[in-house]
Amino acid sequence: MMLVGLNAHDLATTRFAISPLWEAVASVRIIKRPRQFPEHLAWYERIHPRLAGVRWQLLADLVRMPTPLIPTFVCPPPTTSQPTIDLELASLVATPAETVRASLDALPGPRSSLLEALYADPPPHLTRLAEAIRAYTDAVIAPYWPRMRTLLEREVLLGARRTATDGIHGLLNHLDPSVRLKDDTLSVQHLTSHGAVRLDGRGLLLVPSVFIGRRVWSNFGSPGQPVLRFPARAVATLWERERTPHGRALAGVLGRTRAALLYELAVPTSTLELAERCRLTSGTVSQHLGALRDAGLVGTHRVGRFVLYARTTAAEALIAANGTTVT
Repeated sequence: MMLVGLNAHDLATTRFAISPLWEAVASVRIIKRPRQFPEHLAWYERIHPRLAGVRWQLLADLVRMPTPLIPTFVCPPPTTSQPTIDLELASLVATPAETVRASLDALPGPRSSLLEALYADPPPHLTRLAEAIRAYTDAVIAPYWPRMRTLLEREVLLGARRTATDGIHGLLNHLDPSVRLKDDTLSVQHLTSHGAVRLDGRGLLLVPSVFIGRRVWSNFGSPGQPVLRFPARAVATLWERERTPHGRALAGVLGRTRAALLYELAVPTSTLELAERCRLTSGTVSQHLGALRDAGLVGTHRVGRFVLYARTTAAEALIAANGTTVT
């Protein structure tokens, strides 16, 4: 268990961020051991053929299984709340050579020839690593990133709501069962990490994740803001078939399209994402959402430059009362 000492400034500067680079790196674990992550099997089956011809071996060598360690330099803390993959890769390429070597020294077991080359001369091989991650991301993450980003933004939105109603203590104590804040000490249960550390005013960065698995990951000691990555909820819904079944009775009252939209709004979602998932035009989706909003079944929430739609409590009750589904 890690015991993390927080002061008032740490609590005041706690923030959220989303990391496409982390998602790319963490997803390698699913490709290496897909049966350990049943919630992502549908994703794995879709993307596995796309890796043919992608040169990503250097990335694969850095993410070892079954060890729960990933070198910290591969996923530097996001410097903004919604960084692009290119911005994060630029930070990766700028990693000091001594930081790269220290991270590689922490990995158990022998190093591959590619990792030996990275260890011996980090700058050019960091560029090659960034190129490998970019090619890998384009093949297996980019096609699903809009959907993933929407789900991750939902976690940020829910976290903001929790903070507004219960404060930072309430937020951290509801983040994950393995995370607890008591007084000024945050306890984080890990499989391998243990000890005590103080953040000393550096603040805490909270990063929800799709591909993290069932346990939190943290980095409290490296340069940059200390990071706590935690599992996002409802990740299995990302890979469900595109047209979600909806109840016969509800479709009879609202119409099939509006019933389908309500079911898709299990998590806050943008108009563009709804249009893609339901195979409708954005204009059609906006028209139906307007009607659902006027009826008190849908509300809107702004997250940065995005407007997300979400079911209201009235819609949740309506769906809960309607259990029959059709294909």
